[in-house]
Amino acid sequence: MVRNDEFLYQLRNANPIDAVMGAYVSLVRRGRNYVCSCPFHSEKTPSCTIFTDTQSFYCFGCGAGGDVITFIMKIENLDFSEAVKLLAQRCGMELPQNSSADSMLAKRKTRIYEMNRLAANFFYTNLIKGSDKSGLKYFADRKLSPQTVKKYGLGYAPDSWDALTRHLKSNGYSDDEIVDAWLGGRRKGGGVYDMFRKRVMFPIVDLRGNIIGFGGRVLDNSQPKYLNTAKTPVFDKGQNLFSMNFAKKAETKRIILAEGYMDVIAVNQAGFENVVATLGTAITPDQARLISHYAEEVVIAYDSDGAGQKAAQKAINHFADVGVRTRIIRMEGAKDPDEFIKKFGAERFRMLLDSSDDAVGFMLDKCEDGLDLSSEQGRVELLKRTSKVLAEIESPLEREVYISRTSKKCDIPVQVLKTHIDDMLRKSKRFEKKQEWRNIKANTTYIKDDINPDAQKFKKEARAEENIIYYLLRHSEDWEKISSEAPPEIFVTEFNRRVYTALLSRMKDYEKFTLSLLADEFSSAEMGRISGINARNREFDVNSAVFSDCAAVLKKNTASAVSDGNNITDDELLGLFRSKSKK
Repeated sequence: MVRNDEFLYQLRNANPIDAVMGAYVSLVRRGRNYVCSCPFHSEKTPSCTIFTDTQSFYCFGCGAGGDVITFIMKIENLDFSEAVKLLAQRCGMELPQNSSADSMLAKRKTRIYEMNRLAANFFYTNLIKGSDKSGLKYFADRKLSPQTVKKYGLGYAPDSWDALTRHLKSNGYSDDEIVDAWLGGRRKGGGVYDMFRKRVMFPIVDLRGNIIGFGGRVLDNSQPKYLNTAKTPVFDKGQNLFSMNFAKKAETKRIILAEGYMDVIAVNQAGFENVVATLGTAITPDQARLISHYAEEVVIAYDSDGAGQKAAQKAINHFADVGVRTRIIRMEGAKDPDEFIKKFGAERFRMLLDSSDDAVGFMLDKCEDGLDLSSEQGRVELLKRTSKVLAEIESPLEREVYISRTSKKCDIPVQVLKTHIDDMLRKSKRFEKKQEWRNIKANTTYIKDDINPDAQKFKKEARAEENIIYYLLRHSEDWEKISSEAPPEIFVTEFNRRVYTALLSRMKDYEKFTLSLLADEFSSAEMGRISGINARNREFDVNSAVFSDCAAVLKKNTASAVSDGNNITDDELLGLFRSKSKK
């Protein structure tokens, strides 16, 4: 049997962090290291560094960091044991029997995956073989083929309060587990009822092929029209996309973003694997970042009504933040992609995709809505609206092209419009600098630190503690000597003491220490802070002399605290007790 430290050491070696992260983000070589745009927050200038010597990463923008296991946990929304499993599968390693993969949370998630799979099979069987054929009729009326129904695992939830829950209980699942998976709700008098009833069902599958939730649509006018699984240990609608499991395999760097389940399925059936939809909400920054891992361009194919067009404008901003080009489909003669394909066919839809407008052109055209361009007042208002759009274009060359186009539309000289936009940009930069200075002044007054709140009060000591932690990480083979000179008791801040104690414990128990050994004890945010200590201190020479000086700072603080306690008189001590007893 392989020891855990040996296994984790081998696992990290078999999964170089640059190779793993390179599958999610574009890496640029910088000497020994790599830099990239952080996949965990929106940014235009890369602030995430991959350190090949320590096999770790750290984002100087948002503070995310850790090793390859931490990265997979965060990017795939997995716990420690699931991330270990995924990486082991990636490199063909077998998990040791004493792996922590049998943790309680892992078991809980596994049970939910199993229940969702049983539920999906139950809904599919009920659709095909059940006595109520209304679900089958709905899909047939929407012109879905049997192959498509099977491909997506579509189903039908019967008009029953407990058909699914009885089925799950017969397979050994408890009421608590059924509620945990959001397949059932609790009755006031006890017991559970089916959450999905009399609805056509759309299983939601993650990138690894697990069924993580469901969307259900009614077949009449009852409300809500769509019901989606709420947040569970395996599902968060703001972090997943419908049909992304198919789209990620498409041989194209373009993804089509549709508005609903049926639009996606209809477009996929027409031969376009690269189509996804959000799960009943407007697109989130997390979903935009997920798409950016697989695509360089997004074509938004939302409904042509007002709500769909407003949603498209919001989506444009999210994709701009993650550096993904955006184009917009203009559908004439159809309200959505499903209807367009049924009326005009797949080839016309392909032509529509290829001729789609870029995002800037779409937003400039939207500026004309409600304006009378034959009047001077209308043209002035158009100029005001378009100027705001033009000033937000980062590329000077692209901005010039659209300034030329807009000048013709507004019937004014190009140079006049260009001068106006340049003036707006200068004012914007001055405002940004003033705002940045205000933020700096505000932050110097108070900086909230949720991870290590003690650091605000003990700035000098916290800095000394970080230097000691960094020194320990760089000289783990000397952990015993380091511990002797700087015992954990002299640490002032609670978080740094906990990190230092955990590091010494792991280095004592395991011959081959890696940051991975901390990942099941510290949260992803805390792991980011630990990685930050390692990353920020690389610029400085924290040698043995600096280490000794830092230890002396902490010892002096401890001695001062003890001295303050010892110098108190008996009368002062008695008075202190009396004052405390009155409260």
